[in-house]
This record gives sequence, C-alpha cells and structure tokens, in this order.
Amino acid sequence: MNTLAIEIAPSTAESVTLTNDTLTVELSDGRSLSVPLDWFPRLVHATQAERKRWRLIGRGRGIHWDLLDEDIGIDGLLAGKPSGESQASFQKWLAARRTPRTKRPTTQKSASRR
Repeated sequence: MNTLAIEIAPSTAESVTLTNDTLTVELSDGRSLSVPLDWFPRLVHATQAERKRWRLIGRGRGIHWDLLDEDIGIDGLLAGKPSGESQASFQKWLAARRTPRTKRPTTQKSASRR
C-alpha cells in the first residue's frame, strides 16, 4: 500500500499588530491570527511604546519584547494557548515595574556644575 506523505511547513510570523484589546499576527501562509490581549498580562500592562518594540525570534517562530521580557510562540497561538506565566511570576514582574528606579548618586564634580 502506498501512502502519500505530506510535509507541512510550520507557519511563521511576518508582522505583529497590537491594539488596546487584540494581538494580531500575520502568518507566512497568508492567515491572520488575532487573540485577546488579555491572554498576555505583560502586554496589557505595557505602554504603547513598549508594545511597539517587538522583534521576531527563531525565524518567525516567536515574538519577543525586550522591554517586557515577554516571549510568545506562534505554535502556542495557533493552539489557542494564553500565557503560561504563573500568577506569582507576573505579580513579581508587575511589582518591579511599580518600584521607582533609584537615581544615580551625583558626584562632586557634576553637583558643582549646577
């Protein structure tokens, strides 16, 4: 008996668009995939500027936001999986964002220029 083997190339991301409530990924096979932004709490709590600073990783197999330390895999999106981050991890990240950054101490030289 002969069987026909079909190789299926995985879909990869080509571009990403975020609105206040949706993450949309344009895929290499022509599909657009939109999921609720609520699936990814770090993106929900990000500023518009932070959301725009994404890059494709793994030849389009994922999306990464450096400023948010967020990675989203295309296979997970296609499978309908929201973020797998634990609530404890997310709360720790959120608390760190709320903590004001300490100012660098001024040196004698720079203080005297004021």
